[in-house]
Amino acid sequence: MQDWITALGGRQEADDRIAFDTPAPARTALDATVVTPLVHLGVLDVIGTGAERFLQGQTSAQLGLVDGDLAPLTVFCTPKGRMLANAQLLRVAEGHYRLLLHRGLVDSLAEHLKKFAPFYQVELTPRDDLALIGLIGQEAAALAEARLAIAPPAPWHQAGDGEVQLLAHPGPRPRLLALLPEAMAAEAWPRLADQATPVGNAVWSLHDIQAGLAWLTPTHRDALLPQMLNWEALGGISFKKGCYTGQEVVARAHFRGQVKRRLARAQLEGSELPALGSPVETAEGKAVGEVVAAELDAYDQAEILAVLSTKEDLGPLTVAGQRLKPLKLPYPIERLDPESLAGGA
Repeated sequence: MQDWITALGGRQEADDRIAFDTPAPARTALDATVVTPLVHLGVLDVIGTGAERFLQGQTSAQLGLVDGDLAPLTVFCTPKGRMLANAQLLRVAEGHYRLLLHRGLVDSLAEHLKKFAPFYQVELTPRDDLALIGLIGQEAAALAEARLAIAPPAPWHQAGDGEVQLLAHPGPRPRLLALLPEAMAAEAWPRLADQATPVGNAVWSLHDIQAGLAWLTPTHRDALLPQMLNWEALGGISFKKGCYTGQEVVARAHFRGQVKRRLARAQLEGSELPALGSPVETAEGKAVGEVVAAELDAYDQAEILAVLSTKEDLGPLTVAGQRLKPLKLPYPIERLDPESLAGGA
């Protein structure tokens, strides 16, 4: 349900892709504040008297920390520790939790979790009636406070109320994400666009890549351990909580150092966007990784996140015939306990 976006000048290029006529949108976002509809993301609500106990047994987050302030990253796994979805977890009200994840995984995650929900008197509801709007730039915080009347939170925290929530995500520029009913979004968008330049959601995805943040998509569902997306380095795994589905495998991989592939950031010497799942190949044509995210940067070169072998000397690498240049991640590859993020620390 994205009619409000097209009515306000957006051009739908795919189910998860919106563009505007703004020239050079990625370059615009370097210097100006921009606003974008985040149609590639979706929302799943978990509501019921047993919602906290239910999620505690299914997800890597420590539910006691999800208090309406901290909104940590989390992950849902198979018993073998493979990711079914990664998400950000919010508490909207008592017994009401909200998951933000890639839109292509909302229905499959809901179907998976529904097998266990009746035991906890929990309902799972995909929220197609909610809109997600992103703000990027130095004026993002002031604009959100002026137009949405919400003081922005710290990264991986939330602000707002039961109707509108505001999240802060890391990145090369300040980033805020608003979740609100579509009817409110149609009214809020012109007020935001009056002070921020509309751009397509590819710009937000590019900033995710530059932040080293990969959202699982259907391409890699049930294929990767959480650590292969550096999820413990982003505070997405609590190693201090009790059991949850896949916990034994995830913990063993961490404590025994058995992660043989890791998320890496890179630029390609070319402007061809590789498809998700495209192999990263050595000079001999051996696949040593796969692309999990790709966007064009401000200079029309492809930037990617790839799950790559941790072997030190792989030699020259290519993706879709384009030479790969490694780039630094903006965080260290070491465990970050979500407990340390509580209280805005």
